[in-house]
Amino acid sequence: MSAMNSSLKPVTRQSQLMAEAHQHMPQGVAENYRYWGDDRTVFVESSKGCWLTDCDGKRYVDFRLGYGPIILGYRDERVDQAVIDQITQRGTLSGFATELDTEVVKQIKAMCPNVEKMRFANSGTEAVMGAVRTARGYTKRDRVVIVEGGFHGLYDEMMWKSDIEQWDPKGSIPPSVIPFGGGIPATARNLVDLIVLNDTEMLEALFAKRGEQIACVVLEPIIGNAGSISATQAWLQRLRDLCTEHGTMLIIDEVKTGFRVAKGGAQELYGIYADLTSYAKAMGNGYPVAAFGGRAEVMDVVGSNRGGVVHGGTYTGNLVALSAAHATLKILSDTDALNTVNRVGNQIQDLLGRVFTAAGIEYAFAGPPAMLGIHFTPNVPTNYRDWRITNSDLYRAFAWKLIDYGVMLEPDSREPWFFCEAHSDVDLAWLEDVATRAMNDACEMAALGKL
Repeated sequence: MSAMNSSLKPVTRQSQLMAEAHQHMPQGVAENYRYWGDDRTVFVESSKGCWLTDCDGKRYVDFRLGYGPIILGYRDERVDQAVIDQITQRGTLSGFATELDTEVVKQIKAMCPNVEKMRFANSGTEAVMGAVRTARGYTKRDRVVIVEGGFHGLYDEMMWKSDIEQWDPKGSIPPSVIPFGGGIPATARNLVDLIVLNDTEMLEALFAKRGEQIACVVLEPIIGNAGSISATQAWLQRLRDLCTEHGTMLIIDEVKTGFRVAKGGAQELYGIYADLTSYAKAMGNGYPVAAFGGRAEVMDVVGSNRGGVVHGGTYTGNLVALSAAHATLKILSDTDALNTVNRVGNQIQDLLGRVFTAAGIEYAFAGPPAMLGIHFTPNVPTNYRDWRITNSDLYRAFAWKLIDYGVMLEPDSREPWFFCEAHSDVDLAWLEDVATRAMNDACEMAALGKL
């Protein structure tokens, strides 16, 4: 018989770890987004391929993939062996340049024609910081524009958002702009403007008013924190044209889309190219590596000359990260891995479509198959405000039921489903059955008013 606590609930390893972790870390986790509540926070014991095993031995097929870095599969032997070889044969950190630095940049340039010169970073946040600072150094301007629903890292200036949750979509007042949380000074908002994706009138008005003050526009053309809601071709082209006309740097944040939605990222899909681009996540298949780069004349303001843009970091370009990137990029460049990812994404989109149709649910898919947004609404959302009127409560219930049945994903419909090469081994008939049960359970909850 299982041990019981005072509330007559089984004492699980998860509950024990959660209780202990609370004594040592805020919320009992290493970063905010891992906390799902005391009963639901997941403690992972191991991962392999597209599977996770938690601390109580439950297995999940994982469509969260650590918010997107895993493009091949957990513990991919090809990548891990390259890292092991680097550690055991050549070392991890010296504080000097290595040949591998240049080799990895050459790989990226071969896949991404928008990059002529590059610098490395340790995270997507750092990559965006470097790109924005470089844009300001090049233009000698200060203002920055971001798009509602986008996410560009955890530093003060980028941590402003439209308060969609408290906004009345039936009213005439736009959502308030608020900080992501505490500790962000109001002055960090002073140089930041927000615009609505695909709103051409707002875009034109902003450049008419402040075009000569804007150092850069930072956006994800496929918004990774808004269910892969995407820019239209025409709107993105108009943004590109306005940036060129006003001498503003267009920064495309490919932290999630880079080396995932295509070899050349979202810019390959659109055929529209940025002045500067940030990369991370899939670049290293789970190892912490990032980069920013772009036009040579823009990047050349980075340097130690007087007035040059300062960029650095003790662990920037460390050889563990670069060896992982080198191996991952070689696989993505030389094999059919991304074709496999797209094929699996299309197959799972089709089966989910069947599940939703059978349940009588209105739905729309957004984004490319490698990074699939799912919205319970009849029309594909065109901006973050459209997400507000989707049936996110039903989606959340569906997602939690999937997790109960062994399918891991983010319960918030703003986070896409991510696919990796290892998902080619998933039993699709099993997944369709599980999704059908989860959808039926969620619909029953809705009918009983329990959402």
